[in-house]
Amino acid sequence: MINKNPEKIKEVLERGVEQVIQKDNLIKQLKSGRKLIIKHGIDPTSPSIHLGNAIPLQKLRQFQQLGHQIVLIIGDFTAQIGDTSDKTAKRQLLTKEQVIENTKDYKKQIGKILDPQKTKFTYNGSWLSLLSFSDVLKLASEFTVAQMIERENFSERYKNKKPISLQEFLYPLMQGYDSVAIKADLEIGGTDQTFNMLAGRIIQQAYGQDPQNIITLTLIEGTDGQKMSKSLDNVINITDNPNEMFGKIMSMDDNLIIKYFTLCTQVPIEEVKKIEKNLNKDNLNPRDVKAKLAQEIVSIYYGKKIAELAEKEFNKVFKEKGLPSKITEIKIHQKSINLLDLLLKTKLASSKSEAKRLILQGGVKIDGQKEINWRKTVEIKKGIIIQAGKRNFRKIS
Repeated sequence: MINKNPEKIKEVLERGVEQVIQKDNLIKQLKSGRKLIIKHGIDPTSPSIHLGNAIPLQKLRQFQQLGHQIVLIIGDFTAQIGDTSDKTAKRQLLTKEQVIENTKDYKKQIGKILDPQKTKFTYNGSWLSLLSFSDVLKLASEFTVAQMIERENFSERYKNKKPISLQEFLYPLMQGYDSVAIKADLEIGGTDQTFNMLAGRIIQQAYGQDPQNIITLTLIEGTDGQKMSKSLDNVINITDNPNEMFGKIMSMDDNLIIKYFTLCTQVPIEEVKKIEKNLNKDNLNPRDVKAKLAQEIVSIYYGKKIAELAEKEFNKVFKEKGLPSKITEIKIHQKSINLLDLLLKTKLASSKSEAKRLILQGGVKIDGQKEINWRKTVEIKKGIIIQAGKRNFRKIS
């Protein structure tokens, strides 16, 4: 049964929303009682879904609770081409094997937010791989080169004489054709997807369908304050272990607290506004509010009990300066080893340059003692604890 409650519709069209294209038409459809087909696509460019990816999934969840049909398109075909909507250079192409590997756990991860029994999962390779060259020409005839070049990232690359491949121009056409394939009434995506979603409206009309409505959602910053992106390695993955997820959230800038409450949690918006008001009046300690935020987010993906344990673990390590309850153990067979090599062997650094940087920045400790000499030779003894950064520990076994 479709929920037509005006207050519920108002919230779903406002919380975390930047723009609604054809808003009056969408409101009319939502109040009609008809079950709408609501589309969202994810290109599996990484095996993990991060909190930025989860924002549209949270919005889909709201529509699912209203009774509408969610169609989750996994871009097994488009991921091999690459979307450059937010890129300033050509994207690295993925092989079919890489895409298959990345999608292994997608349904399980998405199921942490959406009801998998009420979600239709589909792969765009099932229709895009069947298009003939004449079909592609038909799609291409609906757009001009000028339209493509007007896109901000393409425009900048063109001005700076950076290469733009023709297949990059084809990506919006493929995403647009996805809307035709499922007969979408509404597409949801981040603001960086606006051009691609508008392309869907044009292509639907070319195929005799009513053009889809569009909701664009606010993008979120990652742990370093830049847009959350796998390529920038600043993400909080929903598959991160609870302690790591809790710690990453606690390390964020205070000015992101309300944005994360709004976009990444299910806390009622009125409560979020009260938190914001009290923070602005200095009636609340930002650290305490951030702990509540971390609790809410970890609870979504692991449950309340595990979130509470993650907070206790965080307090033990960072407030009480204790050691984590569980530390990964690594066997080292040498009697002594250079500190740089030790960080590599224990996987606390991915390269010697990263290891050296960590040491010089004062981020490396052995049995609680800070080590700043990257040339040091470490005597290996059973049970010694190596720490890199605030949250990464290893024990020598």
